[in-house]
Amino acid sequence: MRASSLFLVVAAAGAVPAAAQSLASRVARARDGEIRIAFAAREGICGDGATYIRDRTREGYIMSRGWSNDRGWRSRPCEDGPVRVALRVRDGQVRSARVYVGGDWSSRGESEQDLGMLGAAQAARDLIDLARNSETSGGEDLVFPATIADSVTIWPELMSLARDKSAASSSRKQAVFWLSQAAGDKAAEGLASLAEDDKEDRDVRNQAVFALSQLPKDEGVPILIRVARTNRDPDVRRKAMFWLGQSDDPRALSLFEEILTKPER
Repeated sequence: MRASSLFLVVAAAGAVPAAAQSLASRVARARDGEIRIAFAAREGICGDGATYIRDRTREGYIMSRGWSNDRGWRSRPCEDGPVRVALRVRDGQVRSARVYVGGDWSSRGESEQDLGMLGAAQAARDLIDLARNSETSGGEDLVFPATIADSVTIWPELMSLARDKSAASSSRKQAVFWLSQAAGDKAAEGLASLAEDDKEDRDVRNQAVFALSQLPKDEGVPILIRVARTNRDPDVRRKAMFWLGQSDDPRALSLFEEILTKPER
């Protein structure tokens, strides 16, 4: 059946308006290929539409596939949006995603579906829901674009995903990492509870320890010291000690001195 004919049949049947359909439901029904979405970027986020994404509120810039220390980044063109996400879908699951800011889609093939501009806040929440329910490693690619969406405070959704033991570990670890970037002091308590939960997945606890090391020292260091002193898992304690060693904080040095001078039992 041709796409135009299919649209007429669905419309005649009283289909749910596109705006009311969740991204997850569209992915679940999609044929194999690529789904493209776009939404407004939050203030300070810009990019060249191809290779990098910059956050003007921070030093350095975020690449779509990581951080870069290229010294010429400040002189490069940087458009204020939109955020564009290409979801590679197979068997109703997102297998991977590519994220851009600025520019436009240069081509359109038979296997590509462009959903156009979506509401930023709803798109962000839908991406987190997709990451939560993903049965593949592609879910971890969906967390970052949610953090750069306009008009949404995303850290509560990130915290919910980080704590969801039914979600994929890779998605949860990404949520923990971006919590440390997105929420600041509001994330510290939740990150501490993840790091100190003996029943939690070890990889998630270790990622929470790393995230604590990224917080301002007055917020992260005291919790890392507590983890290093009291956590029952020696691997998690070692991770806390390592990041304390990178902090150059006098409180960390005092802890090391205490441990090294403590008489052996």
